[in-house]
Amino acid sequence: MKPIKKPAVVVKKTAPVAPKTSSWGGVATWYDTHLEESKDTYQEAVIAPNLTRVLEIKKGMKILDLACGQGYFSRIFFGRGAEVVGADISPELISAAQKRSPKITFHATPAHKLGFAQGETFHVVTIVLAIQNIENMQEVFTEAWRVLKPGGRLVLVMNHPVFRNPKATHWVYDKDNNVQYRRVDKYLSQSTSVIDMHPGKTTKESTLSYHRSLQDFFKALTKSKFMVSRLEEWISHKKSQEGPRQKAEDIARKEIPLFMMIEAVKGK
Repeated sequence: MKPIKKPAVVVKKTAPVAPKTSSWGGVATWYDTHLEESKDTYQEAVIAPNLTRVLEIKKGMKILDLACGQGYFSRIFFGRGAEVVGADISPELISAAQKRSPKITFHATPAHKLGFAQGETFHVVTIVLAIQNIENMQEVFTEAWRVLKPGGRLVLVMNHPVFRNPKATHWVYDKDNNVQYRRVDKYLSQSTSVIDMHPGKTTKESTLSYHRSLQDFFKALTKSKFMVSRLEEWISHKKSQEGPRQKAEDIARKEIPLFMMIEAVKGK
């Protein structure tokens, strides 16, 4: 008799294990459900309104939603009249995107290999909450430059690299002064972190997060011939419940941004 092969799902770990890639394919179902069914998400309340304001979408604008995941933002762009193409390395997420958005074209491909796109095709390339999960950032920026029209824009939205460096930044409450602040242990050094997507649960699916400083982003964009044209920092929309820390927490949310947006332009 031939030996029976054990399915991969039977392998259990007691702690997060670094995946072979930073793809979110292993958490595709959870992520799709989270964005579509969860209420009061940062994506809905903070990122979507700010991003659409920055993009100033006009009918017929051609947008490439790079590392699009399950197409959450692709659908928003499409709904505002843009001609949208989405791409993501995860076939599982692309499958979810295509099911939810049959009128949008999606491609399962790495962000640095956009063979489906001719040069100077798009007015805008967006990378939303994904650049921190991409290892070869320089190659991605170079490919984005290739597919953008002259004068086109690359718009990045990311966890703020100063205040949201995995395992190196933390909220701290000073009870003596009733102040909540963000402790930053490391910033300039590049690092890679394994992120447990379901902390406290038996399922230990994980992804990789790559930390870079602001100068790392600017240097990489400049090397790929982009000119940085705008930078914005976006704060949380949430408010604390009544309690002794409410005032301190709400002030901290207004003063310490969670997200950063960088817009870079391809020269004409």
